[in-house]
Amino acid sequence: MKPRVVFTGLGILCSIAKGREDFWRGLKEGRCGRRPITLFDASDFHVAEAGEISDFNPQDYMGTKGLRSLDRSTKLLVSAAKMAIADSRFTITEENTHDIGVSVGTTLGSVKSIGDFHEVTLREGPRYTNPALFPNTVINSPASQVSIWQNIKGFNTTISTGFTASLDAIKYAYDFIQFGRAKLVYAGGVEEMCEQTFMGFHVLQILSGSKKGDPVLNCPFDKRRNGVMLGEGACLLAMEDCEHAKARGANILGEVVGFGVRFDPFRINRFNPRATGLIESIRLALEDANISAEDVDYICANANATPTADKVETLAIKEVFGKRAYKIPISAVKSMVGEGFSVSGAFEAAAALSVIKEGFIFPTINYQTPDPDCDLDYVPNKVRPATVRYALVITASPSGNNTCMVLKRYEP
Repeated sequence: MKPRVVFTGLGILCSIAKGREDFWRGLKEGRCGRRPITLFDASDFHVAEAGEISDFNPQDYMGTKGLRSLDRSTKLLVSAAKMAIADSRFTITEENTHDIGVSVGTTLGSVKSIGDFHEVTLREGPRYTNPALFPNTVINSPASQVSIWQNIKGFNTTISTGFTASLDAIKYAYDFIQFGRAKLVYAGGVEEMCEQTFMGFHVLQILSGSKKGDPVLNCPFDKRRNGVMLGEGACLLAMEDCEHAKARGANILGEVVGFGVRFDPFRINRFNPRATGLIESIRLALEDANISAEDVDYICANANATPTADKVETLAIKEVFGKRAYKIPISAVKSMVGEGFSVSGAFEAAAALSVIKEGFIFPTINYQTPDPDCDLDYVPNKVRPATVRYALVITASPSGNNTCMVLKRYEP
């Protein structure tokens, strides 16, 4: 019999909070993470606001030594790792370090470092380029630095699948624990806010307000929605063999019981309007969890406020759950923290755990105008008390990736 896998800790940095308790409190309050961009000059863009962590100081988590050569993604992730380890109340020693793993989803985390390295090389020449800049250009650098800073000697993996990357990293950790190859894994994702990434989303007109004349909004499922608010952050969850967690008296936040993964080869940067891959992903997750559509009490949505994505997700939920889709509360954490690309799945997992553990459903904020194509219960603007046993977490990509996860309230 495969071991049960539970969550025993959370480290998170995002635009609305730092740490598990602050994040869960922020969800309950419906905090908005939208603020003016300070990391670069955004005056040449139509949009100058984002879900930036404006007050992040890595020295608060990492001390003063060894920071000069690290990029923002690495500092965010190593800081989140320190919080996750503390929150899981686990002490890493030479005796247990080989049983611990790190699994991180990130895709654009090295974009700024690559750009900076390239700029210096062109300006100064390759012989005069600072070699300390080069390690940051490798996409697995943030995850590797977590293990280096925390002396973790088990497996270390980076997964780069775009919008679904951090939930894919969580699934990878889940598989490792179930196969008996690790006892505890710190899994999640990271993405940093930088001019290069922001420009890419702006040029593709994915950002709300990037089309000249459009207002800057962030309102998932709302008829007014016109694109995403870009976000950033890092989130690592402590995932653990249940028996290992119980033996050490860990604080168990929830249990993961199933995943569904499907790639839908429809079009690049365009959702399949029939939601074929997403529908299959949800059904596979329910099947893997050995539950029916009737058992799901809550859905933590992918919804990022792009017109097509929210419509397609609503369609998929209706197809899987039928008439019951109208009775299941659904909320969108991206209405608060924005679209964090690879880290978003981890944000959703952390948010769904709050629902299961704390007995409330956080709201979808900024919701004003109902959309006939998005006509389900999106828990608009106000927190709602609820008892949730099973929660479904959805991530989906316009490039075809679909990954869903089922969480369960922990029952000994």
